[in-house]
Amino acid sequence: MASVPTITLNNGVEIPQLGFGVFQIPPEETAEATLAALEVGYRHIDTAEMYGNEKEVGEAIRRSGIPRDRVFVTSKLNNGFHARDAALEAFDGTLKALGFDRLDLFLIHWPLPGIDVDYVETWKAMEEIYASGRTRAIGVSNFKPHHLRRLFGGSEVRPAVNQIEVHPYLAQDDVRAFDADHEIVTEAWSPIAQGKVLDDPAIVAIAGRLGRTPAQVVLRWHIQRGDVVFPKSVDRKRMGENFALFDFELGEEDMASITGLDRGERTGPDPDTFDYIP
Repeated sequence: MASVPTITLNNGVEIPQLGFGVFQIPPEETAEATLAALEVGYRHIDTAEMYGNEKEVGEAIRRSGIPRDRVFVTSKLNNGFHARDAALEAFDGTLKALGFDRLDLFLIHWPLPGIDVDYVETWKAMEEIYASGRTRAIGVSNFKPHHLRRLFGGSEVRPAVNQIEVHPYLAQDDVRAFDADHEIVTEAWSPIAQGKVLDDPAIVAIAGRLGRTPAQVVLRWHIQRGDVVFPKSVDRKRMGENFALFDFELGEEDMASITGLDRGERTGPDPDTFDYIP
């Protein structure tokens, strides 16, 4: 089985660079899908309160028989729980749903610029959670550089991670560079743009020349750029393909060709305007 490299976060915690995402997997399918991913070799699972499937992720890890400390698990604070007491209570709910005593990484899911509770205040609650020792690291999701600058001005702990939408049609080099300059690891959600990039002629050509799938080529592009990535699939064969990224490399020309596909095209909402509360 391939060995997945780890990236060291700014507090010394190591995170596997390749994980398995459960976004949009229905709760009734999540346990089996997660268990299959763990059997394939994944040791990093990314979930969120908003996804409604934390319980099933925890169930799958217990059923797998893999020691808890060998699986890195991330969850995220749901929108609508940004006030301090609500955030603390929501985190308690995450631990209860997962059946864990401690989480590996907890993120603010969205900055929500239009709501009454400022995310800087929310971050102070995250710092309390981190200080309690019940999560090994804290971070943010969907934060742009101007969001992060505001956060830095009112916080003690620097986010370990910023999870943002990244794929060849949305390379996000400016955000990624800002993160790197401030010792924040970038995680890429929607890494294949919900499949939209897989038919791109440039990617198809590279895949054909290397004898790889287009998804493998795109995911390898992410890996070589240094981002953490967690593709989602409920198909075990595809899970295996997505895991097989560490026995080949893309050359400089191929990397540049894929990066050059950037056209600022999002598959999800813009964090500057997204204020959805479920």
